[in-house]
Amino acid sequence: MSSSPRLWPNPPGNSPLPLPPSAMFFSNSELCDLQFPPMPSTENLDLGGLKDYIGSFTLENGNTVSQTIDLTNRRPLLIVGELANPYRLSDIMAPDMPIIPVRLENICRTWADNLDPRDIQPGIHHVTLVRSPGWWERSFITLLELPDMKKLVHWLDGNNSNTWAPKRLAEGTIRLEDDMSVMPPNLDDISWDGITEKVEVEMPPPNGPSLDLSTIMVPINTRSGCYNSRGRVNRCHHYPQTEFHDKMFRRGSSFKWSEMLNYL
Repeated sequence: MSSSPRLWPNPPGNSPLPLPPSAMFFSNSELCDLQFPPMPSTENLDLGGLKDYIGSFTLENGNTVSQTIDLTNRRPLLIVGELANPYRLSDIMAPDMPIIPVRLENICRTWADNLDPRDIQPGIHHVTLVRSPGWWERSFITLLELPDMKKLVHWLDGNNSNTWAPKRLAEGTIRLEDDMSVMPPNLDDISWDGITEKVEVEMPPPNGPSLDLSTIMVPINTRSGCYNSRGRVNRCHHYPQTEFHDKMFRRGSSFKWSEMLNYL
């Protein structure tokens, strides 16, 4: 059922959990569910195939995404935190955009090691990505024209210019996902020997093709990177924002961003 994005039950102070429960179409006046099209049967999908797939999602009024917005000049942006939150997108006055589920593999969502005080004090943590061998979780992708993409990434900067930068990943996998029941490993599924974290459970078989990483822009925190929890990474799935800040976060401890993930 469609509703106003301002009625989204998880405002930025609690963002980005929970993320949308399925595929959605955002506009500043309406937020509605999208119906999945058939999943492409190929192992890999290029940019043209991704646009065709996203364009085939159906809105509640029966129109497809490609009938609703022009995808010709749009490019993929991975949205892993605030930029997948409908309440926040409404604040930013984001353009009409699809919010489409994907699965991240061997990379994880984690908390950036700085605070944004624009909404509440002492501020909220935004989400960045780091490598995590054996890990998987759901996230979202959208299609935006380049000026709008820059607008959203620039919003993350706030008063601290060049804190966030759009990068293209040189590791990990982003693949289409239509099974919203797929859950990532539990905290107990990750071992720690004091140096290396290891996921001890097997990754589920894929439900969709992998995407061309060279075509996907990813907002990455490049100021101080992500939070360093005594050598470990605090995954967003394991530590919701409030719990992370109250129980885990302490100032002055971070991984250098360029050491945590490889980029093209």
